[in-house]
Amino acid sequence: MAQDSRQLPEMSFWDHIDALRSVLVRVVVVLVVAAIGLFCVMPDIFDSVILAPCKGDFVLYRLFERVTSSVSWLPPFSTDGFQVELINIKLASQFFIHLSTSFWLALVLTFPVMLYFLWTFIAPALYPKEKRGVKKAFFIGCLMFFLGVAVGYFVIFPMTLRFLADYHVSQMVPNQISLDSYMDTFLMLIFVMGLVFELPLVAWLLGSIGMLRRGFFKHYRRHAIVVLLILAAIITPTGDPFTLTLVFLPIYLLYEFSANLVPA
Repeated sequence: MAQDSRQLPEMSFWDHIDALRSVLVRVVVVLVVAAIGLFCVMPDIFDSVILAPCKGDFVLYRLFERVTSSVSWLPPFSTDGFQVELINIKLASQFFIHLSTSFWLALVLTFPVMLYFLWTFIAPALYPKEKRGVKKAFFIGCLMFFLGVAVGYFVIFPMTLRFLADYHVSQMVPNQISLDSYMDTFLMLIFVMGLVFELPLVAWLLGSIGMLRRGFFKHYRRHAIVVLLILAAIITPTGDPFTLTLVFLPIYLLYEFSANLVPA
């Protein structure tokens, strides 16, 4: 591998610490500014985005209703009368949820900017070929993370909410869902799906250093299908094949996509 012909100035340990401190300061400034901006518009975000799955006219519910009404063998899916009413049982919960949600959304939205700042810190120490590889990894990582967040918001969380909100161990026990419980589930499922969608990047990195080969995915494909079906069934315990397939398919496609990213 040809080395970079440019001579970089030598930096002492404290020079590196100072450069890292500068990067961290910029990261904190961007995060704080974004969080303050989101805090100001958070009521609108809650009404139109975060609480949208609580209403029967959510995009996924309307899609399910159209599909099941046109396919006779699928169980009917109705959006009529579906409404999840949230309650607050702690005095300061709404204020702290306002703060924490502003922070977590700011963290998600500024994620590419933070990666860019990190890139400016490590780039001078890399060779040109290594820089191209890291750029590719950063791009894939950001793209897949946001794709996973979108799948979590538009598919996984609404189906989980729909099932759990309508589930009763007994009709004598009505569901009263607290705002804290709703937000914990909302953030957990969305961020978990964002991390799950990083599987191709992890596979590519392990393959690039020789720790993973395509034969591994081929050998364990049947095992993976069973495990992924169980995972999809846990996420969507409604039991009908349509919703199960809707969750299983993107996860399985991630598996196959990861297999194609590693060396044969």
